[in-house]
Amino acid sequence: MGNSWTDRLYKTFPALKYRNFRLFWFGQAISLVGTWTQNVGQGWLVLELTNNSAYKLGIVTMLQTLPILLFSLFAGAFVERFPKRNVLLVTQTCFGILAAILATLTITGVVQYWHVLLLATLLGVTNTFDVPARQSLYAEIVEKEDLTAAIAMNSMVFNLARIIGPTVAAFLIATLGIALCFYLNALSFVAVIVGLYMMDISHIHLQRSNRKALEDIVEGLKYVQTRPSIVFPLIMMGMLSMLAMNFNILVPTLAKVQLNIGVTGYGTLMSFMGVGAFLISIYLSSRASSRKTSQLYWFGAYGLSSTLIALGLSKSVLLAELFLLLAGACMQSFNTMSNTTIQVNSEDQFRGRVMSLYSLMFNGVTPFGSYISGWLAQNLGVNWAFTISGMLSLVFVVIISLLWSASLRRQPT
Repeated sequence: MGNSWTDRLYKTFPALKYRNFRLFWFGQAISLVGTWTQNVGQGWLVLELTNNSAYKLGIVTMLQTLPILLFSLFAGAFVERFPKRNVLLVTQTCFGILAAILATLTITGVVQYWHVLLLATLLGVTNTFDVPARQSLYAEIVEKEDLTAAIAMNSMVFNLARIIGPTVAAFLIATLGIALCFYLNALSFVAVIVGLYMMDISHIHLQRSNRKALEDIVEGLKYVQTRPSIVFPLIMMGMLSMLAMNFNILVPTLAKVQLNIGVTGYGTLMSFMGVGAFLISIYLSSRASSRKTSQLYWFGAYGLSSTLIALGLSKSVLLAELFLLLAGACMQSFNTMSNTTIQVNSEDQFRGRVMSLYSLMFNGVTPFGSYISGWLAQNLGVNWAFTISGMLSLVFVVIISLLWSASLRRQPT
């Protein structure tokens, strides 16, 4: 009787019944608040250092994601050779060190734009190995039938942090200085490192490869090529990541230049986006969503493109908040269902390499999107940047959905 509440909790959120997942999840819940605090602080710092240049902010994001574009395929083959938990212990420690360096440069007043560029690049190199290891870890610590719930649970804390982090960042920037955003992030990594260290991975048995990394990469590409259920979600992710998910460039520019609402208003806009993503994550984390994968996927893809167009047409703070709320929900629905679809259709021995391709499509194409969004916002205005991004995204969603449907019809029954 005393355990009835936990039984109900595990029935509603099945991923929580796994001890390893709980340790990772609670650590992430703390660490991600710090990450979002740094994201907001870094964007504001760059605008201050560059006289509000959206273009130069886009360059920072481009360099932060360029290593993923260049090295993610190698990283996928690399992480398959080691326990994912051990890889994450290294990458999370590196994240904390880089945050502490940026904080120290900022609080001493010596920080320059090139410092941010260099640290962003190193952050990108670390993230190149972190993403495929983190995404593959879920399949090792929960059963396949609970994979959607696990991915969505992580998305839930990611988006709760997206609500809390910008609010904390806005307060710190306005009262104590930007450097505290970065120190807070450095400290927050202690939680996830402790959680990872406490995990029991004795049941995980690696299938070590004796081949060269390049041979593993080629084998992984051939594997993906023959599976439409993996290829088309990857292509769709790449297109929308490049065209529709550049909020870290467009939202601070919208707040500071277009709406003129300052750092507090910027934090509020980001929080509204986080609220939308958090609410849909709660639904995705429960068993109720398990039979609606396709509907939720297309809701996210079409909805995200449409809300970008709406953001481009809106002129008031209230409308911007409303459409960012909807954009957060659509983007999270699309990302979660993309991740789930790809992982469920991947065999265990290929998952690290498949998720490196997911990382390539999710983060690796961002340099191009960051450059395009920064250029559009700088030369045509942020409203046009939103509108053009949304229209291009919508066109690609329609084209890919038609090609995907045609591929399914050609498959033998």
